[in-house]
Amino acid sequence: MNIVVVGPGSIGTLWAYKLKQAGHKVSIQSRVDGDTLSLTINDQRPVTLPNNHLRQIADADLILVTLKAWQVSSALNQIRSHIAPEAMILLLHNGMGTAESVSQVFSSNPILLGTTTHGAFQPQKHHSKHVGLGQTLIGAHNHQALQCGFIADVLNHALPECIWQNNIQSALWNKLATNCAINPLTALHNIRNGALSEMQYQETLDQIVLEVSQVMACEGFAVAQQALRQQVDSVIEKTAENYSSMQQDIFYQRPTEIDFISGYLLNCARKHSIETPANQKLYTAIKQIENIGSCS
Repeated sequence: MNIVVVGPGSIGTLWAYKLKQAGHKVSIQSRVDGDTLSLTINDQRPVTLPNNHLRQIADADLILVTLKAWQVSSALNQIRSHIAPEAMILLLHNGMGTAESVSQVFSSNPILLGTTTHGAFQPQKHHSKHVGLGQTLIGAHNHQALQCGFIADVLNHALPECIWQNNIQSALWNKLATNCAINPLTALHNIRNGALSEMQYQETLDQIVLEVSQVMACEGFAVAQQALRQQVDSVIEKTAENYSSMQQDIFYQRPTEIDFISGYLLNCARKHSIETPANQKLYTAIKQIENIGSCS
């Protein structure tokens, strides 16, 4: 397949490298100048891929978007006129809320959504360390994408395990719940994920999860609060030595995905007239830090 990976960060580099290894024609869309980019994962030999080639975009069967949520609309709008109306667009990022605006702009394209638990970070640009095997779930956002289940097999061949979900929204909400619990707290306190197992954070985590479960139920994704809390605790344990993406963004004074994580939850809560004070407090605190950083 002809595949364009938009955003060669840690996950984007991982997918681009694995898809190239699997025999696909892969190119990169990035903010880096130059006709090519050399990518590598772990200690494997680098692969050199075309970079910012408009012809590659026009020929793409799949546009794999692995940017931060707040970058998605702007990046796709820049190449909008070159994307064929039948090209599949797969959004693979933390948080929720980008699909609505993307599907309005690309109304004829199959829009797919995904979430992954693969662990990766970049010790240097275009070099990803794959530090944890995970699972990728993808599914359809619009009617056109309902016939694209075969893409799960394509991606699974390159980087297992990838599974098609008939109800991807349920998986995204469960991931959002985990992100709401872990990301803002670790960012505010500048701690690794595992530190959230300490007693001082338990009451806050309980309240966050309670509020998320209430919103999920009103959105049609009923889940037991205890099960959701166990899910959060499991991720904290499995990623104990990791820093969350939001902690890293705050640490390096970069914009965060808070508007697409806690912010998305708050918007849904207001729609259903649900009070979410714990999540609101975290959202406000992160926004204040972002605003201070943008003024410095």
